[in-house]
Amino acid sequence: MKTETAVMTPGAQQSSGTLEQEPPAAAAQKGKPAPERKRPGRLSEDRRFKIFAGSANRKLAEDICSHVGVHLGESRLQRFADGEIYFQLLENVRGVDVFIVQPTCYPVDQHLVELLIMVDALKRASARRITVVVPYYGYARQDRKDRPRVAISSKLIADLLTTAGANRALVMDLHAAQIQGFFNIPVDHMFASPVMVSYFRELNLPNLAVVSPDAGGVERARFFATKIGVPLAIVDKRRTDVNVTEVMNVIGEVAGRTCLIVDDIIDTASTLVKTAQALIDAGAVKVYAAASHAVLSGPAIERIANSPLEELVVTDSIPLREDAKALEKTGKIKVLSIAGLLAAAIESIHMETSVSTLFN
Repeated sequence: MKTETAVMTPGAQQSSGTLEQEPPAAAAQKGKPAPERKRPGRLSEDRRFKIFAGSANRKLAEDICSHVGVHLGESRLQRFADGEIYFQLLENVRGVDVFIVQPTCYPVDQHLVELLIMVDALKRASARRITVVVPYYGYARQDRKDRPRVAISSKLIADLLTTAGANRALVMDLHAAQIQGFFNIPVDHMFASPVMVSYFRELNLPNLAVVSPDAGGVERARFFATKIGVPLAIVDKRRTDVNVTEVMNVIGEVAGRTCLIVDDIIDTASTLVKTAQALIDAGAVKVYAAASHAVLSGPAIERIANSPLEELVVTDSIPLREDAKALEKTGKIKVLSIAGLLAAAIESIHMETSVSTLFN
């Protein structure tokens, strides 16, 4: 079999799923402090618990493992010359409760197929339970028939994951909460809002108002506004085509205020920059933005750089594009980690405790 990566060198071990790292217990025996964890874990010595990762966001998976106190599972992910995916588990998973961390971000189809193949490999290796941890659920915006003769793709993806062998799903900030009903397996729907709210509370922005960029995001924005204790405004948006929007009216009092736009996905940033400009035109003093998933496709980076936004705050559910990292260095983009939140959810799922308490 000829693959693009035929030999796994020591330097390539990390990308194949091998972590050369001492467990916390061993480090403590040598007098070194154990890695800091958000929650005191009982999983570091649990042989019936493992976390694996695809190639979509390996850094996030490693950070989750650091919080939980376990090694990232060893695996080999390679490609044939034509791009066909080859995946092999390098350790025993029989009877194990397995979690796969793999957002279906760009290239969406490639990472989705990776995830399906990983699930199939784990199923055939007799894993006891397979939970797909999908911080960013691709195709979530295609959740209904809004035009004649179109697919409901988010339902199709749910069916594919279930058919492949997933027993449970852990997702983050779905575009529409009802997508949970597309799955015939249990779904734990997490929100990045606890991390975001904490950040903006610390910023303590003066005379703040939270803004929803469209009617569909009102519930999300209202949660922010309630938690921070500030008023809510809404932008009436009309979508004229795919990735094409036209801002119509600002509903609510924003004149003389600092505005915070709250959304779930920033794709081409067309909606974001038009909303920011509409708020400035309506008398807003400064405009910030927060979004869970920094897709940032096409001209998004250029639009954000040239926009009146003071700062765009996103999570690490998706790795930042290289050109976006330049904006991060200038302070235009700020990335918050959701690793601790996902780690706590994974621990709760494995230990069969309540996930909802994480939001109390």
